[in-house]
Order: sequence, then structure tokens, then C-alpha cells
Amino acid sequence: MLHITCDHCGKELRLGEDQRYVVKIEAYAAHDPAEITEADLDEDHMEALSQTLRELEENDATADVAEPHKNFRFDLCCECHKKFMQNPLAKDTAQKFDFSEN
Repeated sequence: MLHITCDHCGKELRLGEDQRYVVKIEAYAAHDPAEITEADLDEDHMEALSQTLRELEENDATADVAEPHKNFRFDLCCECHKKFMQNPLAKDTAQKFDFSEN
């Protein structure tokens, strides 16, 4: 038997009885292509590329590289889905600090 719980509140969702929603989020780095100029076409980029490759080999930079693409999937109960649809980025729930003047 498949067991599903709301990924936000933890409520158990019974298949065929409880209404549930699936939220899928896809996150990836945005790429805004730069305009290519005549100077870009005239420049030899092979030396810069070779230097970058040498640095990657020396530093093992793979640990610092962010994942270029990630998918998320969440099961939500009806109540949590309503809350999500009203404020998908949860901006209102961000903690706000009110420091006193010392």
C-alpha cells in the first residue's frame, strides 16, 4: 500500500479519499547571452580556456560548483496547497527582526 503524507504539515493522505496536490519546482541557472562584438571574434580564447582547465584540475573545483539544474516534487494536502497558492515564495513568513535602539 502506498503511504503519502503532506510534505509541509505531515498529515497522512489516504489514496482515493483525501484530495492532494503535487507541486513541482524546477530550478536552474539563468543564462542571458551576451552580445558578440567584433573584438570578441578577433580575440583568441584558447589560452584563457587552457588556463581555466589547468585551474580546475589543480583545485578540484567540482566541490564548489552549484548544481546547474534541480527538480523538486512535493505532495500537499488541500489546506497547505491553498496556503502555497496564496504565497508560493513564503515571503510573508520570512523572519523579520526589530532591533531596539541602544
